[in-house]
Amino acid sequence: MLNQYETVFIATPVLSEDQIKETVAKFKNILLENGGEIVHEEDWGLRKLAYPIQNKSTGFYYLVEFRSPGTLVNKLETEYRRDEKIIRFLTFRMDKFAVKYSEKRRNLSKKEESKKEE
Repeated sequence: MLNQYETVFIATPVLSEDQIKETVAKFKNILLENGGEIVHEEDWGLRKLAYPIQNKSTGFYYLVEFRSPGTLVNKLETEYRRDEKIIRFLTFRMDKFAVKYSEKRRNLSKKEESKKEE
């Protein structure tokens, strides 16, 4: 059975837009090549950190929600640790309530976007 996970990583703010896209693509490929299925993703952009990390006060945040076997999380986190562009990451398994909340939140944001377009 596949579990549903959510992972957020923070990339160093000194990267160009192309480097950010390459980094995101790299981690999405790791998920897809190892039997994962991407459910949803959000680019949160450049944000201020709650506290300095490696003398940096901002970072590029990116969220990916995915389904996969549990063994994939270890591979993903090992790659995060190896990549010097990633300054922090967090991955957690979503329970059924978190999955429902996430779907509800996505549906609400879709409704808000369609209202803006009208």
